[in-house]
Amino acid sequence: MRAIVAGLAVSAALLTAPALAHPVDGAWKEQHNNTPGITTPANFKLTIWMKVEGDTLHYHSENTTQPDKPYISDHVSTLDGKVAPFPNQTRFNEISTLLTEPYELQILKMKDGDVIAGEFWTFSKDGKTAVRRGIGKSPEGKSRAYQEHFVKVTDEPKYKK
Repeated sequence: MRAIVAGLAVSAALLTAPALAHPVDGAWKEQHNNTPGITTPANFKLTIWMKVEGDTLHYHSENTTQPDKPYISDHVSTLDGKVAPFPNQTRFNEISTLLTEPYELQILKMKDGDVIAGEFWTFSKDGKTAVRRGIGKSPEGKSRAYQEHFVKVTDEPKYKK
């Protein structure tokens, strides 16, 4: 009888406990450093908010390097690699996101099926830092590789539903 009561108590605790956050959840601020391969200028200012709900990624970013002309990006996509619309952008009109490993995320930004930027995120297991590596094509058609380091500044994501 005690075993049944104990089992029910553990089950109830598990059901009422808050769900653990996904490793990508939260606000990520780019942190410039002198690590080899870092390609962002020291004055680069970018914060990215991400939230995983089920198999869906909500993504909102604000590049405020030029405060008078902030670059805002919002998209919602499934984490299965399927192409989804990428609204309100001139450089991209499609997005594809894929969880490749528990702590790795692939984001492909496309224009009419052509990949313009490929981002490959690696999140630390402690959930405090992330590295984003990728290859992107400028509006002038020149491609370049990039690497950026991020620190989590809050677990509270900011995104549009």
